[in-house]
Amino acid sequence: MQSLGKLLTFFSPMEAPEHHSLLDPVDLLRQIETLKGEKEKLISIVSHDIKSPLNRLYALIQLLQMDPSNLTGEQKNFLEKMHIVVADGLDMIRNLVDYRTIERNSLVLFAEPFQLQPFVQQVVTGFLNVASKKEITIITESESAALHTHKHCLQRAMDTLLSNALKFSFPGKKVWVRAQANQHAKIVIEIEDEAHGFKAEELPRMFEKFQKFTARPTGGESSTGLGLFIAKSMIEKIGGNVSCINREGFGSTFRLEVPATLQA
Repeated sequence: MQSLGKLLTFFSPMEAPEHHSLLDPVDLLRQIETLKGEKEKLISIVSHDIKSPLNRLYALIQLLQMDPSNLTGEQKNFLEKMHIVVADGLDMIRNLVDYRTIERNSLVLFAEPFQLQPFVQQVVTGFLNVASKKEITIITESESAALHTHKHCLQRAMDTLLSNALKFSFPGKKVWVRAQANQHAKIVIEIEDEAHGFKAEELPRMFEKFQKFTARPTGGESSTGLGLFIAKSMIEKIGGNVSCINREGFGSTFRLEVPATLQA
């Protein structure tokens, strides 16, 4: 009886106002807005105060790698690892900044003319050093075609997918990048790898933010779980779509399809 009395006292109506005040909607909204502001400040600090010294360190590493003749084998090895870590950090910061831009819906689109073939080659060239270090071969097959769209969105999507293909592939494997125009005035870009692929249960949520998958990077690289979300969001901004042909245990092919001309 004494225990029952204590239990009844705990749930007494006299306590209701105190518990209700903890769930006051106005107070909750205020707290949510405060947390949002703190998140914005944190991302701002990461994107500016941390990115700048990392960029300087990255430039210094590249300078040292231009003339490694005075370095020992061990020093060269350490330099390579530093290069990977700093590049990885910069990529994570870029993903966080893009995530904030997408969440704010603050990306302003502007169309510019450019050619498909040199554009694809430029993107691939930016990853040749990473591919070489992992002994991965990138095979490029690109047709000539004219585009008039927001170049940054298409490049960010390609960067993300090509980076993932290299990140999750084992040494000695191949990555294919194919680009062509189809009969519907659209550009089709495919990035195929020989990595792990995805498990069937992972496919429905693969383009959601902060997703982690069973497959892990093969070179110790990190992952924010934002890459596929950003790629999909960027392509949809310019009226396109992203799909994936999955071969579990053998790799995957990501397919970008975008209008050659950005619609007003």
